[in-house]
Amino acid sequence: MVRIFLQTEGYRVLEATTGAVALDILAANTVDVVVLDVMMPGMDGIATCIRIREKWNVPILMLSAKSEDIDKIVGLSTGADDYMVKPFNPLELVARVKSQLRRYTQLNTGNVSDSAIEVDGLAIYPLTHEVTVDGNPVKLTPREFDILELLARNPGMVFSTEDLYTKLWNEPFLDSSNTVMVHIRKIREKIEPDPRNPTYIKTVWGVGYKIDNHSPR
Repeated sequence: MVRIFLQTEGYRVLEATTGAVALDILAANTVDVVVLDVMMPGMDGIATCIRIREKWNVPILMLSAKSEDIDKIVGLSTGADDYMVKPFNPLELVARVKSQLRRYTQLNTGNVSDSAIEVDGLAIYPLTHEVTVDGNPVKLTPREFDILELLARNPGMVFSTEDLYTKLWNEPFLDSSNTVMVHIRKIREKIEPDPRNPTYIKTVWGVGYKIDNHSPR
């Protein structure tokens, strides 16, 4: 069903019945977005997502019949950029794939400034999708990169979880606070010397998140 709807929109679809086959396809082809089911034989979607993130920054949309918040948090924590619960409207799936592809295409066609965004030891390179902390490279997922770039491009401005979700996910907020919070936590784990006492991404309690021009180290 997913293949049929995506092909109808003109996309080339490569199908994999297992996680191992998916990794082989990624190694042999240029892939712009991955639609990944959690429940698969052998290597499940969570393990496959972890393996993908070891080598590729391709956007990952995860599908699951599990609707509990903890299941979404686990999926997003392993590196997925978005999460959809079955059953879903196929047109919504297509819309989310298009959203992921727009950001990925803009990034790889250079439709962004190549000037580094710097906050003390943190450097963000929009054109190459690279992040370094004190010169050391940091691997972020596409969604994590989008959040960090948005905050860093607007120093001092506070973004609520709703602001971040509607701007970057391009869909109604509904009850998506946990989705944003998981991504913020993962970013902090990767860029902060002490994630429990962040120096870059600050929490403004009851309001949202921000990055200051100068973050005390």
